[in-house]
Formats: sequence, C-alpha cells, structure tokens
Amino acid sequence: MRVRGDLMSGDELLHKIPVVVETPQGTTQQARQGKDIHWKRITTQTLFIALLILIPITGLFRIDVSSGFVILGRQVWFSDFFLVFGFWLSLACLMVLLYSTIGTAFCGWACPQNTLSSWANKTTLRSLGKRAVIDWDNFGKSRVSSGKNRLLNWLYLGVQLLAVSMVFALIPLLYFYTPGAVWSFITLQHDARLSGSLHWVYTLFVFMALVNLAVMRYYVCRYMCIYRIWQFLFKTKQTLHVEYDADRADECTKCKYCLTVCPVTIDPRDTATYDSCTNCGACITACNSLHEKDQVPGLLTFKFGERPGVNKHSSQHLATLSQRVRWVMPAFLIGVSLFAWGVWSYEPYNLSAFRAEMYRSQQIQDYHIDVANKLYGPGTVNLQVKGLPKGKYALSTEHVDFSTAGRQSVWLHVDNDLPPGVYPVTISAKSDSGWQGNFRIEHVAINKDRS
Repeated sequence: MRVRGDLMSGDELLHKIPVVVETPQGTTQQARQGKDIHWKRITTQTLFIALLILIPITGLFRIDVSSGFVILGRQVWFSDFFLVFGFWLSLACLMVLLYSTIGTAFCGWACPQNTLSSWANKTTLRSLGKRAVIDWDNFGKSRVSSGKNRLLNWLYLGVQLLAVSMVFALIPLLYFYTPGAVWSFITLQHDARLSGSLHWVYTLFVFMALVNLAVMRYYVCRYMCIYRIWQFLFKTKQTLHVEYDADRADECTKCKYCLTVCPVTIDPRDTATYDSCTNCGACITACNSLHEKDQVPGLLTFKFGERPGVNKHSSQHLATLSQRVRWVMPAFLIGVSLFAWGVWSYEPYNLSAFRAEMYRSQQIQDYHIDVANKLYGPGTVNLQVKGLPKGKYALSTEHVDFSTAGRQSVWLHVDNDLPPGVYPVTISAKSDSGWQGNFRIEHVAINKDRS
C-alpha cells in the first residue's frame, strides 16, 4: 500500500507540472501581423486624407490664384528660385526613394482613389449584395441581389455616394482658397475672395467625384492611373512585393479567397514585377485568417528582395536599392540645402518703383511705389526717400499697413522747381519685423525754360 501511495503521489506531482505547447518560431507573430495589416492600412489611409486637408490649412503648401505657390505660409515668386527648386528637387528624390523601397504600397495604403474605391465597394455590397460590386473584368456578370433590390436600398446608397462626393470635392478648394474663404463658401456667406463661378467649379468637382465612386472605382487604378506607371520606372530588385510560399503549395486549399479579396482582381500567388498589385495586404490578411485555426501562418507575406523563380535575365535591367540610393541621395541633399538656403534668405516683402504715365515731352514728376507683403499675416512697412532735397517731394503715405498678404501702392511726387540735373534717388523700406529693402531710381529735372 505504501508503494501504491507513493505512485499516486507521483502522478499528482506530474499533473501539477505546467505544460506549454510551443508553435513554430514566428508563427504566432506572423498570424497576428496578418490580422493587424487590415487595421494598420485603414489607419494609414485615414491619416493620409487628414494630411491632405491639413497641408493647405496649415500653409505647408497651397496655390494662391493671385500670386502663385504658397510654401510654409510664404508666397513663392519666381525670384525665390532656391526655395522653389530645392522644394521640388527634394520632393522628387523622396518619391523616387519611396517607389524604390515600397513600390506601389502608396496606392494600397495612402492613395485617396484606392481608399474611396474600397469604401464604395463595401457600401455597395451592404446595400445591393456582393455580386452588385462592379468588376470590370466581368462587367456583364454584375447582379443586384434579389433580396436587396429595393428602392430604399438604392436611395440609401445614392445618398451616401453623393454625401461623400460633396465632402471630398471641397478638398481641392482648400488648395486654391484660404480656409476662411472656403468656410464662407460652405456657409453660403458673401466673401470678396471667392470668384463668382466657384459654385459651378464645385458642382463639376462633385459630379466627377460621384461618377468616380459610382462607376469608375478600381478601373482608374488598373487602366488610367499614370502615377502607377510612373512608380514602375523606379522599381528595384529589392522592392517590396507579395511573396507566395511555393514549398507549402500542398496546403493551399484552392479556395481562391486571396483572389476574391484582391481589389484589383489579380492572383496574389503569381505576382509579377510589373502588374496591378498595390501591396495593400488584403490577400495576406485573408490567407492568414484561414490558417489561423491550424496555428500556422498563411502562404502569403510581404518580402523585400528578389522574387524567387524569376528569370535573372528579365531582371538584369533593374537596379539594386543601393545603386538607386547612391545616385538619389546626392541630389536629395542638394535639394534640401537649396531649400534651407531659400528659407533662410527669403524676402518677406518686396519693394519696387516705376515712373507714372505721362504725356509726351512732359517732365516726370510722379512715381508709383509698389509694396508687397508675401506673408499671410499682419505687418507694417515704413518708407523713406533719400537723394532729394527736403521739402521738394511728397509721399502719399510713409506707413504701409497690411492685414495679410497683398500689394499696396504709394505715390511719390517730386516738385518741378528742382535745379536741372540727374538726381539718384533711393527709396528705403523697413518693416516692423526687421526686414529692410532699397530701390534706386533716377529722377531727371529739366530746365523749365527748355521744357
């Protein structure tokens, strides 16, 4: 009995030992990563749309219809060469590096066209059924579900598409008008900054957005988007792509779930260097969800590097990522340096002067002084004239006040009783922020007897 008791106590001790079942290394992490891709993508798309709205509102970049580009809240003229050239050179280099590393991921993770197309498909699915979603490869097979083919469902879908179109049609206006002017347009208030035909322009934007959401959708991505073709020019051998684990092909149930969820209807198991894949990760999430119950990762993953099974001769023309970085980085650094110099040497005000109109053979006595504020904020510029005898000239004002960016004119009148001769005149300007500028003119005084 003592031996049996000892055995029983030994069994009890064994039951108390914790047993941990380990899955293959990386399996749980990869399955969780596949789940997170969907929400990370939605978050990125939402943040990018918010960024598109914040860029013009904050003055980071905008187009002023009266003066040109606005960068960092500053009006940019052709005279601001370093600022303009440095900005576009830096931006172009960043885009090349972006294309070279993550390829078409911008399309799947940030592009508003892709975001809106995905939303429109999901909205159509909920309102009219799965087969009602437009498939341009099988356009004739689209059918509205018999149980959802009701007038109320059609109206609900139409109202949603129209509402989203009206909201997104306001975004382009922010790039041409100040936020205050756009708010006046939304609230139907009179604003002198708004053009009389703006409501027609907005109506055109709404119509284009509505047609895009209702009909075009991913057709634009697959057949009309020049931006995607532009990205193809900068792919490298290491560019991000979707990779299929062919060694586990026997585990593929041939359910074609990855093909079903693909927004551009390609086979994710057989992607090519140049195809319509947007690296959105929907196929990876779908495949991982099917294999999750077996606690194994799916057969699709994101990978950097050369594609397995690709003919090396077909990829010889592709540069490596290191080669691309070597020639892009110097240009990028030059662009950043030029942009930094342009910001540092930026002239917030502009001063110029020219002769007023006159009749033939009439002596010039009036000059037009033009003062421009290039910053979207209040400021004061004080004027002073040097080179003319005191009491022999008059300014219409010596203080020019600005409430925001714009131009103001000041008149300089010179008396006609000056002794004959050439007078070098310097018009000096100084702002309350410390900016100083000078503009030189030459005034010719003619003998009144000869004139």
